[in-house]
Amino acid sequence: MRMSQGAPIGRSDTEMALAKNWATGPAVGETIMRAKLEAMPPVWTLPRLYQHFQGAIDLELWTIPYYLTVLYSIKDPTTVPYRLIQAAVYQEMLHAQLVSNIANAYGYSPTLSAPEYVGTAVPHIDFDLDTPNPTSIFTPYSAELGPLDLTRVNTMCLIEYPEWRTQREPDLADDVTDYGSIGEFYDALRVGMEQLRGHVRGNQKQMDEFGPFYQNSPPLTVTESGDAGFLQALTLVDIIVDQGEGQTQPVETIPTEFQNTADGFQDAWPHFQRFDFIRRMPNWPGVYTGVTDPPAGSPGAEAQARLIADFAGFLDILNGMFSGGGAPPAFGVQMAKLGGDILSCWKLGAVPRYS
Repeated sequence: MRMSQGAPIGRSDTEMALAKNWATGPAVGETIMRAKLEAMPPVWTLPRLYQHFQGAIDLELWTIPYYLTVLYSIKDPTTVPYRLIQAAVYQEMLHAQLVSNIANAYGYSPTLSAPEYVGTAVPHIDFDLDTPNPTSIFTPYSAELGPLDLTRVNTMCLIEYPEWRTQREPDLADDVTDYGSIGEFYDALRVGMEQLRGHVRGNQKQMDEFGPFYQNSPPLTVTESGDAGFLQALTLVDIIVDQGEGQTQPVETIPTEFQNTADGFQDAWPHFQRFDFIRRMPNWPGVYTGVTDPPAGSPGAEAQARLIADFAGFLDILNGMFSGGGAPPAFGVQMAKLGGDILSCWKLGAVPRYS
């Protein structure tokens, strides 16, 4: 503990200042004490940290079917919008793996369930907390599934909206919906991870399905314990944030070490820049259209039923992987089948459904 010259042993500069100010009058001292307490970072607990890990995996998973639905509505897969969205989807899958690795290092195995796509609600994010409110710019928007259109692209921009407009210090929220952007959510998570870094244990249910696609990247797993493991976990958060979840500027280059080295497209662009570029394009490619509730027994309804069943099986596989079970041999085949199911829905005139 740093000492002031002449200060009694065991009393810090802060304590001495508070005591001095309190001596000038209870009202003044109380005001200063309250300001000091409000400035202190909140105390995180493991249950609250685990709640935020689950919130992070919920949010990452939510984006994948939403983006895939838009992706496969595009008829020509050689177009720029298709390739930009496809690259972002691949990274969202990586992000889900990274969140799982971080959470397991802290002793929590996240679980996945089918997301809901209703109204305008995106899990754990309240856009109204941003100043200025980005929904005044990116409107209309909707959490409901649909093809490539202005409504869906606006929503994708809002999801990846840069933190630089949030104007709020990250804080421990009583409710994990009390964050104005994904960037703020992850900033708060960093604070909890730092406070509880002593709980980090290396090589706990870690997986790496994307290492071959990131040859320049640091390890995508947490192999160390304590402070060293915390730094590894923090790097995984950096990858998520730098690839698009909460950039601090609207246009910012992803660090080279975090870029896809195998099958990416415009690898230096974060997600917000990708989606805002699409939004500003004067012409968009042709898309399929469909109805949300096709008649029972119709080809579209049957296609939806296949997708729902296959997506449920896919989530079962992921839950097994996130709890340490490892990837089954047919994991890649199952992922490819989901893409075929989504495309089949669109071709048969039905909006894809996942539950």
